[in-house]
Amino acid sequence: MRVLILAAGLGKRMKSKYPKVMHKIMGKELINWVIDTAKNLNPSKIGVVLGHKSEMVKEILPSDIDIYYQKEQLGTGHAVMSAKEFLNDEDILILYGDTPLITENTLKNLIEKHISTNADATILTAILNDPTGYGRIIKDQDGNFIDIVEEADANEIQKKVKEINSGFVIFNGKKLKNALFKIKPNNNQREYYLTDVPKKLDNVKTYILDDFSETLGINNRLQLAEAEKIMKNRTLKNLMLNGVTIIDPSTTYISPDVKIGQDTIIHPMTFIFGETIIGDDCEIGPMTRISSCKVGNHVKIVRSECEDAVIGNNVSIGPYSRLRTGTILRDNVKIGNFVETKKSIINKNTKAQHLSYLGDATIGEDVNIGAGTITCNYDGKNKHKTYIGNRVFVGSNSSLVAPINIDDDVLIGAGSTITENIPKGSLALGRAKQINKADWVFKKREKGE
Repeated sequence: MRVLILAAGLGKRMKSKYPKVMHKIMGKELINWVIDTAKNLNPSKIGVVLGHKSEMVKEILPSDIDIYYQKEQLGTGHAVMSAKEFLNDEDILILYGDTPLITENTLKNLIEKHISTNADATILTAILNDPTGYGRIIKDQDGNFIDIVEEADANEIQKKVKEINSGFVIFNGKKLKNALFKIKPNNNQREYYLTDVPKKLDNVKTYILDDFSETLGINNRLQLAEAEKIMKNRTLKNLMLNGVTIIDPSTTYISPDVKIGQDTIIHPMTFIFGETIIGDDCEIGPMTRISSCKVGNHVKIVRSECEDAVIGNNVSIGPYSRLRTGTILRDNVKIGNFVETKKSIINKNTKAQHLSYLGDATIGEDVNIGAGTITCNYDGKNKHKTYIGNRVFVGSNSSLVAPINIDDDVLIGAGSTITENIPKGSLALGRAKQINKADWVFKKREKGE
């Protein structure tokens, strides 16, 4: 089986300079939602038909996708014609780049019926109380397929039919090739309708969908928001049924790509995106954002931002911490309030509890980073590395001017500016000598100064 995704539409109602299929729900482009679902079906090939601003869309597509171009917007049938080189004798499943809610399970059921009935085509349909706006499935008295009639072309009797065409269909590839180029634009829109193909085939079946929301297309920002809500609720429900506690689903946003272990608790106002993996027995939030991180077991993250970071087991983060790209925290690390890390490896049992910046640093085990400590990694032109050994104590309000190497068992006095390497076991002081001038304040007051 092959999958062909039609994604050439203009999307005028989005009122955007970007193609419709590039807009995102839960952080992922609409078309990439469809592609990921298609990949789960294990097709031999996936093709995409592009049109409006195709070069922009092409940039966000996976490299293993075949791309075709519809130069004129002449209907869905014409879009498939534009990919004629993609068509062969394999079954062809037709999907749409603006319908991200379609599920793998529904498509598998559609494919199974198609194969089991040896159909020329199998159409995904739904029964609606109000079918206004949709193409109607016309059948004979025995329930055999006759035709699909679009709303604009339907007569009053046909408009009363409640079974509608979702647009999703799987064809016998050989039969599709034979029938596709026989269709004509004999309709009010003067377009080549893909829906005209089934009536040229002999054995057409339908599969009725239970949840019509899966087939909803995104045509404007209101529908985009509705799709986001549906996808969010679907994702949260699946997590909760698999052992994750979500305190307030209405204020929690988790991407479907995220994996979370059992007995983890997600507090309100938490946002988790990308290919994030969170282990068991963690506590995340409230008011936390995590993107593309790997988080171990028994981790606590409170009111913090974490992006592209690797976090070990039994780690404590926050409140008000920021882990930037390239951060690696080993087991039992503690990162406290208003601490920022970037491209830094912080090893086991190390603590940075308050008001610090640790960038481009490698920090050993059992290190204490005092409040207000800064790794001065940028000289105005280049970034430099800081290396701190094991069991080092860095006093509060210290500045470590990179490049610098601080060996094991070093103690750095509070308020120091360190500019040279420190050998093992040393005490380092890098501050001016304190001077106290007796009665200086009183004398100034007597002079009225």
